[in-house]
Amino acid sequence: MSFIIVYITHSSEENAQKIANHLLQKKMVACANIFPIKSMYWWNGNIEDENEYVSIVKTIPENWEILQKEITEIHPYEVPCIMKIKAEANEEYEKWIYLMVNG
Repeated sequence: MSFIIVYITHSSEENAQKIANHLLQKKMVACANIFPIKSMYWWNGNIEDENEYVSIVKTIPENWEILQKEITEIHPYEVPCIMKIKAEANEEYEKWIYLMVNG
């Protein structure tokens, strides 16, 4: 059994919480962690230096396609970062993820 972690960047803590809550309410993810980060990246020919927030959500691999679509529809960024990371954890935690999403 395995699961995926989805890494998503946001312009504010409020936006991160809004998206995390939306995904949790729809039972698309089992949980979300949100924390502040410092981001530097290329945008429109310039190097940007911004404070952002990251949410890391945990779900089952079968939810990847629909999760991307759902996040893209509600995310305010023109090009949101929605990154999938394959993960494994202790058996009890993986069972919990599947139960929360499929339960």
